[in-house]
Amino acid sequence: MIKVASYNIRKGVGTDRIRSPDRILHVLHEIDADVIALQEADRRFGGRAAILSPHHLADHSPWKAVPFGARAASSGWHGNVLLVRKDATIVDCESIHLPTLEPRGAVMADLRINGAMVRIVGMHLDLSGLMRRRQADAILAHLDASTDRLPTVMMGDLNEWTRHSGCLKNFAERFTIAATGPSFHARRPVGRLDRIMASPELRIADCGVHHTPASRTASDHLPIWAKVEPA
Repeated sequence: MIKVASYNIRKGVGTDRIRSPDRILHVLHEIDADVIALQEADRRFGGRAAILSPHHLADHSPWKAVPFGARAASSGWHGNVLLVRKDATIVDCESIHLPTLEPRGAVMADLRINGAMVRIVGMHLDLSGLMRRRQADAILAHLDASTDRLPTVMMGDLNEWTRHSGCLKNFAERFTIAATGPSFHARRPVGRLDRIMASPELRIADCGVHHTPASRTASDHLPIWAKVEPA
């Protein structure tokens, strides 16, 4: 069994309008997941530097960032970052180009964790419903084109307000969507914008939304998490 989590960290800016990478890191320690997909994890302008610097991760966390190498100062691709425990093996990784109206993208990594192989996809989808469905199709097509088939967890901020239609309908044809609960807005969560999805080889043993005083202030999204195991 592994624990995964997804968290839109809003460039480290909390609901109090204070940017605090240390507070984000504190929330991640509270969750204590094996793999974490972050969205909006880079600054918007300039070199798009990572909110959680290599120093934060190396000296103050049990995680390392999967190296996608898109920008020298960034940890991911279009703000999408995958963090994995330092003892996990990164077998392969790549960014996924999506049809988009906004700077959006997805990232994928094949990981060996506790001796088992798992594929993780992190994503942040468009505000446009039509574009979200096209992006969902692009991600599924990318998985279909992969030479190796692995048990897969997909997660991220899907920006989908509906419960059973839109891009969720595309994903639900092939993935189980965890019933994590509403994660937006952090102060009064009503929207299930953040999602975790597992392929048929995996079973979602437990899942939820991470509600703590720190998480309600650190970002406008609450983190979501799930425990997955072989089906």
